[in-house]
Parts: sequence; C-alpha cells; structure tokens
Amino acid sequence: MPLRTALYQLIVLLMVGAAAAACGSQDSPRGERTKVVATTGMIADAAENVGGDRIEVRALMGPGVDPHLYKATPGDLRTLQDADLILYNGLHLEGRLADVLVRLASRKSTVQVTDSIDETRLREPPEMDGHYDPHVWFDVELWISVVERTRDALIAGDAGGKAAFTASATKYIAELRALHEECKKEFARIPEDRRVLVTAHDAFGYLGRAYGIEVLSVQGISTDSEGSLKQVNSLVDTLVTRKVPAVFIESSVPRKNIDALIEGCRARGHSVKVGGELYSDAMGPRGTTAGTYIGMVRHNVRTIVDALAPGDTTPLQPPAEAPSTEAGSR
Repeated sequence: MPLRTALYQLIVLLMVGAAAAACGSQDSPRGERTKVVATTGMIADAAENVGGDRIEVRALMGPGVDPHLYKATPGDLRTLQDADLILYNGLHLEGRLADVLVRLASRKSTVQVTDSIDETRLREPPEMDGHYDPHVWFDVELWISVVERTRDALIAGDAGGKAAFTASATKYIAELRALHEECKKEFARIPEDRRVLVTAHDAFGYLGRAYGIEVLSVQGISTDSEGSLKQVNSLVDTLVTRKVPAVFIESSVPRKNIDALIEGCRARGHSVKVGGELYSDAMGPRGTTAGTYIGMVRHNVRTIVDALAPGDTTPLQPPAEAPSTEAGSR
C-alpha cells in the first residue's frame, strides 16, 4: 500500500474514532424522523421510496461522483456519525470508504443493502479475483432485493413504522417489477447482432446478463484500474470487425478511453459514434429525469436502444415522478 494512502486511511480512522467518542459522551436530541445516510444516490432513492416522510435521507455521493475513488471528507464523517442508520452497497463498491464504515458499524446501525442477495445471483468475473461485481442496480430484479433489505433495516430502527414501510415497499416493488418487464421488451427491439454495449468501464455486466446484451469495456469493474493500450487495440479490432455503430460515455467516468476507441476505429476506416451518455455509478441531478432510480434506468435504456436499434424508436414511458421527500444534498 502506498505510504500516502496508508496515512490517509489512518487519519480518517482517527477522525472517526474521535467523532464517535465525542458523540458517545453526550446524548444529542433527535427529531421524529429517522436520519438515514446512504453512500450512493441509488440507495438513497430506495430509502426515500420506502421510508417516505418518516425518514430524512442524505446521499454522500452525488451526481457524477465515482464511488470506486471516493474519499470521505471531514463533513462526511460528521454526517455519518450523526446518522441513525447508514446504508451502503458493499461488494467493494465504496473501496476507499470501507474502513470508515467498518469502524462505524461497531457504534451504530450500519447495513450493507446487498447482503441479502443470494450469492449465486452475483457476478464473479475472472478479473475480480474472487470478488463480486458490485453494480447490482443494473438488474432491476436484483435491485428489488436491495429495496426489501432497506425496508427491513428501516423497520428494525423504527418498529412503529412497520406498516407504512411495508406498504410503501410493496407499492415500489410493483413499479420495479413492471420496469423490469419494460426493460426486457425495449432491449428486444435491438437486433441480436447489434446488441453490443461498449463503455469505458465494466459497470453494465448485470444489465447485459439480465437483458441479453453483450457488454464490452476498456477498464475493469473498478475505475481504480487503467485501460491498457492492448485493451484499447483489442476492442478497436472488435468494433471494426463486427461493425459496431456506437459506443457510450458515462456520467461519472472520464471519456478519454472512449475517444481512443473512436480514433482507433477511424484510423481503420470504421466510423463509430458516441451513442450517448449513460449513468453508471451515480444517478443524475435531483429533479431531473435521471435523478431517480427508475428515471435513470429508463434514460439508459432509451439511450442504448436509440443508438443501436435501426430506424426510429418509440419513446419509453415518462419516468416516475420524483419522491416528494426532501433528501438533503446528493
């Protein structure tokens, strides 16, 4: 481990310990609403849909933030320490925040929302060296398990809200089941030989498995790794040989590798366009179409289908209305 990284982690852990000790020495008054802190916008959105007006939600990582590289700030540490419940993805998504979450788990309710997913349903790509792919939100059926785990975590902290949490979760899960079927129907409009999704990093493996799309990328699952020239050239060969018409940039990942693919194809006489921007590790800004989980999924599906399906495509249904509960900054 580089000395700078080791020092950073030590400083963060000392700050967490000091904050925990300070808060442990006095009972701070709580409002009626449960204070929930989620690491990502997707998890915060799930909590909002289940918790409604019984909870106050804040996401640490806002639009355009890469969770693989995220470092906690002193303000984040205070926010986490002040929470009644912390919800995180796990599966090494929040790599640089993991030590902080482990330390906090000994003092407050800290829940990994993916821990109820059957391990047989998790992707374990060879390049992950025995670790699972954390990007489970791109399989809407798997995300239902996360919603159920979130419901149970909220009930554990607020038994009086059990009926409300259960009803809200049931309603939201029904919307997600309909969304899952909608995704299957829309992706089926792309001819099989054109169902190739090329992105900068391998965030869409669950989407590919769930909806019959071949997913290719320059980088691995974590953006902490760099794509090599060999990987770029190999992918250029594939794009040219198979005449793939479009590649996609991501809102939370620099586009330099995608630009390298486009230039490489151009040098080989094959024109490939940017099919659009996809939301991978973060949702869109609050109040926008992609600012909710359902809206983000629909945006991605529409963008992919529009770029890969020949001819005009019929727009998807409008995204679900954003929850009315205010969730702090994202």
